[in-house]
Amino acid sequence: MSIEQKFAPTITNEQTATLPAIRFEGKVQIVDTEQGLIEACNYLSQHSVIGFDTETRPSFKAGITNRVALIQLSTPERCYLFRLCRMKFGRELQRLLENPDIKKVGADVAGDIRSLNQLRHIRAAGFIDLQTIAPQWGIEEKSLRKLSAIVLGKRVSKAQRLSNWEAAQFTEQQISYAATDAWVCLEILAKLEATPKCNPAPEQEIKAQAEPQKIEQKAEQKAKSRRRPFRRRKPHNSKPTTETKE
Repeated sequence: MSIEQKFAPTITNEQTATLPAIRFEGKVQIVDTEQGLIEACNYLSQHSVIGFDTETRPSFKAGITNRVALIQLSTPERCYLFRLCRMKFGRELQRLLENPDIKKVGADVAGDIRSLNQLRHIRAAGFIDLQTIAPQWGIEEKSLRKLSAIVLGKRVSKAQRLSNWEAAQFTEQQISYAATDAWVCLEILAKLEATPKCNPAPEQEIKAQAEPQKIEQKAEQKAKSRRRPFRRRKPHNSKPTTETKE
């Protein structure tokens, strides 16, 4: 028995532009000190599901990319903006990202994790990638903007995407944009989970796809275990040499 598909598989840019805008209305807190990081992670650790996103200062030169400047982590009521360009990537934040019991919901999670590993190596766990699970509801789009449009019927503004995320101070528009991108991931996941799937996938496959970092690590470990140490071979017909005296 087939289940009726509740969401449109695709949506055009023109259709998306006509939708009402959505924005986070909760409390936003900027974190740029060690003490602030500890307090934020203590609060976030009390939640089982949080929204996740990162921002990087854009580079307009070919072949040059910048490191992650900001991590956004959000609950339904509060969003923290961790300014990694102005403080250390603390262990408390690392433990939060590695905790499998705290689900972190984002889009293009694998790309974010690769970028974060340039700052500090993390064994990412507990991540849910909306791009990976959306096809179970028949959705073909990948961008967060279009996922929000299809699932929530609301438009996420991308006007601040190419702004300077290493600026001394954020504008109100940057703060709203950054917080919304993390928080809206929670809203999308909640709506999806409340809707029957039309194309359910095996649970094991979903978990594997949602945590690409673990797959890469296991593959690398397996490859290393297969390598045999190099041993110098002795020639088969070697005979001891004797010196002749004249």
